[in-house]
Amino acid sequence: MLSIKKYAAIDIGSNAVRLLITSIIEQDDKPVTFKKNSLVRVPIRLGADVFVSGEISDYNIQRMQDTMTAFYLLMKSNGVVNYKACATSAMRDASNGRDVCKLIDEKCKITIDIIDGEEEATIIAATDLHRFIDPNKSYLYVDVGGGSTEFSVIHNSEKIESKSFRIGTVRLLNDSVTNETWKSLESWIKNHTKSYDKIELIGSGGNINKIFKISGKDLGKPLSYFYLTSYYKSLQEYSYEERITELNLNQDRADVIIPALRIYLSAMKWSSAKDILVPKIGLSDGIIKSIYYNTITSTTL
Repeated sequence: MLSIKKYAAIDIGSNAVRLLITSIIEQDDKPVTFKKNSLVRVPIRLGADVFVSGEISDYNIQRMQDTMTAFYLLMKSNGVVNYKACATSAMRDASNGRDVCKLIDEKCKITIDIIDGEEEATIIAATDLHRFIDPNKSYLYVDVGGGSTEFSVIHNSEKIESKSFRIGTVRLLNDSVTNETWKSLESWIKNHTKSYDKIELIGSGGNINKIFKISGKDLGKPLSYFYLTSYYKSLQEYSYEERITELNLNQDRADVIIPALRIYLSAMKWSSAKDILVPKIGLSDGIIKSIYYNTITSTTL
């Protein structure tokens, strides 16, 4: 007996908004299969408003409405049966975040949940990591976003500890991360990784995925600290415009990629990790898994 259902995840981040549509394939006596059908990304950059003025601008509220209307129609035309929309750091911090969610619900028929940093880290950790990691090793999982970064310590395939820090690429671009926050992160990483003889990083987020693609490495092969340091230095030799024209980076990637690398390299330095694995999974994948396993409440389309 074959059963195929489509679920969707909407990730409303500080840099971009994403819609992931996935087919869940169930067959007698076989493990369930999750097959990605489509991923749509719109670089609204809510954090550029919120981390400066404290609220989402009228301009970006209208863009959110247009995007969510398009997402609703895409889900409907693709036959999606259940979805979950999660908003993270920028919407958490916005003084009008809940008002925007209410407006989107009324105008676009999409219910948005603003999740806290701990829930975000938990959903991300629910992704299908076992296919990428060695069950006998220790890892620091780092998911870099525009407004926050989620960290999880994984030992023997078990999540030991998770924490979200208000350090993200858009916040760093707007110079809104304090030294105290950096020190708090350094202390947390060192304290929670010092008991492991050897630890590797697992990196997720659009920037590390892009860097991995540029590296030409095969999926499952790690990037070294040396490679990332070298790439970090080379990027800084180009202007923002040159990163677009000569390195062929998208406009909304060409500026945030440098602060993203700063976060990954800092995490590697403080945990003494020499390599970083890039499995190309993130919050959207975690939402899909959480819908399927009923660990979060989803909405019927």
